[in-house]
Amino acid sequence: MNSKNLLASLTHDSDETEFFTPMPTGYEPGKTKYVVVFGTVMSGLGKGIFSSSLAKILQDKGLRVTPIKLEGYLNRDSGTLNPYRHGEVFVLDDGMECDMDLGTYERMLNQELSRLNFTTSGQIFSSVLEKERKGRYLGRDVQMIPHVTGEVKLRLRELAVASKADVVFVEIGGTVGDVENAYFIEAVREMSYEEGQGNFCYVALTYVIEPSILGEQKSKPAQLNLKLLNAAGIHPNIIACRASEPVAKKVREKIALFANVPMDRVFSMHDCDSVYVIPEMLRGGGIDAAVIDLLGLSEQVDTPREEEARKTWADYISRLRTAQHAVTIGIIGKYTTVRDSYASIIQAIEHAGALVGAKVRLEWVDSSDLTPANVAKRLENVHGVIVPGGFGIRGVDGKIACIQHVRENKIPYLGICYGMQLAVIEYARNVAGLQHANSTEIEPDCPQPVIDLLPEQMQIEALGGNMRLGGHDVVLTPGTAAAEMFDNAEEVRLRFRHRYEVNPVHIETLEKSGLVFSGKSPTHPIMHIMEVPKDRHPYFFATQAHPELVTRPLRPQPMFVGLVQAALRYSGVSDASGGCKQEAESATESECDAPGPAGSIDTAATSV
Repeated sequence: MNSKNLLASLTHDSDETEFFTPMPTGYEPGKTKYVVVFGTVMSGLGKGIFSSSLAKILQDKGLRVTPIKLEGYLNRDSGTLNPYRHGEVFVLDDGMECDMDLGTYERMLNQELSRLNFTTSGQIFSSVLEKERKGRYLGRDVQMIPHVTGEVKLRLRELAVASKADVVFVEIGGTVGDVENAYFIEAVREMSYEEGQGNFCYVALTYVIEPSILGEQKSKPAQLNLKLLNAAGIHPNIIACRASEPVAKKVREKIALFANVPMDRVFSMHDCDSVYVIPEMLRGGGIDAAVIDLLGLSEQVDTPREEEARKTWADYISRLRTAQHAVTIGIIGKYTTVRDSYASIIQAIEHAGALVGAKVRLEWVDSSDLTPANVAKRLENVHGVIVPGGFGIRGVDGKIACIQHVRENKIPYLGICYGMQLAVIEYARNVAGLQHANSTEIEPDCPQPVIDLLPEQMQIEALGGNMRLGGHDVVLTPGTAAAEMFDNAEEVRLRFRHRYEVNPVHIETLEKSGLVFSGKSPTHPIMHIMEVPKDRHPYFFATQAHPELVTRPLRPQPMFVGLVQAALRYSGVSDASGGCKQEAESATESECDAPGPAGSIDTAATSV
């Protein structure tokens, strides 16, 4: 029985069958291929980085690809997760709050993803229970198999239909052996059986330890965890061995023997100086060729397109590594001990630095330690400052002291979300004469609430999913720095994640004192972008949006480009016009598929 006939026999749920495989309209079995990436031994191996890098290589070859992240936690989305535990919350254009790996995929693939690309156990179980209440299971007792696994398979096939992808990359969160992701693994096992041979490729990331006391690499943890994967019915086609140093041949031979994987498909994925060199590392190891062979995609490979994409990327790396000017940007936040909390900001600065020929060093400053008395000393070595998004009152006074210092001393400044709200508060207090200005988030009964809840948020009490989320159009005021920054466009699209906004009651007072609101909502009195005119400050800019979410390696976000240029000028570099800008802007979409390597940014600077 071929896969199409088999699937037709699986889609019914009645007394005559135990199968349950709902199929979305338009799905053609065997048309879409799937690459599934598992993690073994430990979490944090970089499954998302690996998966997105491999997807990028196939995209370079002319194949249409799309990713999906399957998360085991019961949250419906990532919106309520603590940055200390899960890093930043990445927001998609359609408003989905998701894992930071989705940001890696968007940057690597130069794609705008949607909620179809992110699924949690909370979503799966909610959907199953809703269908049960509606009688969709025809009176059957609802079980993990086939109903919950059937819902997972439905999500994967719905994504295949919507994206029209040649290859869907499935990243299963967590580690093999975790209770919470066991049913995801079972679902892809079932689906591989249903789709037939040649349609699934399994890749296992594992970890080869090297205890300092032994002085040699040991593969036993990898062997045992790969056996767990085999016990779940998954026999990997490819194994990528993570390690600090290149994995020795004899170690790879052991792993190949114990996992029943050919030696030429067991690769060393040792540490490198940047995640952005991984695509070329995978090519060098032949992983892309193995996937193409396993999935029977050789006839769809566009070799000239791949060669052009690689050349474009090589040129980009060359420009990046020949950056001449060093500049330091301070990031003032309360999650500075966890760099993943600001992952997209780090990427945005790197992309901007590559564009203008700057090697950017990041200096991390915990806002909880800043005071008016020490702020000048703490910021004496920075050439520009970012106050990123955040919530709550901890560290607020330090951020406001920082904003006042950089405004008065003409140090380039970019405020993001909360960084804009606090900039408005600082300006209101120290320039506009509103001495008691504050946000109702910080001081609920403040007499001069220049920052207040969005009107539509007033009656919402739930914590999750209650913000203004996703992409929204922003109307730019002609003649402002914002309009100039976006090539005098009348309107741009930015992504948001906030509940509070500039209180319309105080806008006239703020504008009369010289503050310019240069980006606004086209339909509501909501201020999205603010700036201090250039004749009063070289670069004092803030936005209610999160511009870091839409940066791309060869299309850096303009607000970050402006900050790095201004920081270069502040450091004494006279020509900070961004000589690469025209070249980057003229790049085609296919040329913008991959992010940049290391060399333009040093994120290892000691915390201040």
